[in-house]
Amino acid sequence: MKRNKVVMSRYDRLMERAKNAHVTLMDGATGTEVERRGVAQLNNAWNGGAALSDPDILRKVHEDYINNGAQIIISNTFANAKHALIDANHEINFEKLNSRAVQIAVEAREKTSAEHICVAGGISYWTWTGKKPRLADLKQTVTTQAQIMAENGADLLMLEMMIDIEQMMATYEAAKSSGLPIWVGLTCKPNDQGEICLRDGDSLEQALVLLNNDKPDVINIMHTDVSHVIPALNCLKRQWFKPIGVYAHSGKSKNGKWTFNDVLSPAEYLHYVESWIDKGVTFIGGCCGINVKHLKLLNEKLINNPDQE
Repeated sequence: MKRNKVVMSRYDRLMERAKNAHVTLMDGATGTEVERRGVAQLNNAWNGGAALSDPDILRKVHEDYINNGAQIIISNTFANAKHALIDANHEINFEKLNSRAVQIAVEAREKTSAEHICVAGGISYWTWTGKKPRLADLKQTVTTQAQIMAENGADLLMLEMMIDIEQMMATYEAAKSSGLPIWVGLTCKPNDQGEICLRDGDSLEQALVLLNNDKPDVINIMHTDVSHVIPALNCLKRQWFKPIGVYAHSGKSKNGKWTFNDVLSPAEYLHYVESWIDKGVTFIGGCCGINVKHLKLLNEKLINNPDQE
């Protein structure tokens, strides 16, 4: 699928900034932010219903991030994988939820008159029940999901919370059918021996070998605790020589809801971010718990600060 000229120039400008080592902001968390603003939860699909149940709240979250410096906003589709919606008894809304979520992100761009903003379609295979889909089913549904996002205005696809090699590669191969640029988000933690790995225990180094063969445009370290980001970046920098992004989380999920009382302050998160930039990271954002206040400070200190030029 060919992207139109406007989309090409928007995305190409974004990547040109990365090529020139300019820091570019992604948004903060969308799922936990709509949760914090009162969007009802779907059992086994978190905040995946927001595009239909609370479109105005969702749109306002996107607008707030754009107005505070985000150059990339990610659709609220993390929980909208087909198997997650089956677990939540919302399979019938698979197409509507994915299409409407991307449309709402595009609407936020239009409402803020920010034509340069890139809309990323977020895709994940995470499951709240622990039931993994068959690989053939995963490939089929990701192919459909990616196509829906492309048809509704996504500029790129953001694969999120890739926690093991097998499902990651199946998701990546299926997403390529959309013709959109693909960014891969790896979720990392140390294993029992203290070595940094993917969340489910697979080798991070082996994952990078496979990704180097296919070469997505960007690799992100995401939904990873801030304390584990530098070890992940150290591993990444040994094998990956294209742009890198980080959007870490703060806080934790308890009984299916995010706890906000122990989230890092904006100043504390900025301190970590500066250390990641020192490692060569060019795309910076936030995952669960990181909100508009965090992004506002990042924008003030990293983007609009003359001392950073």
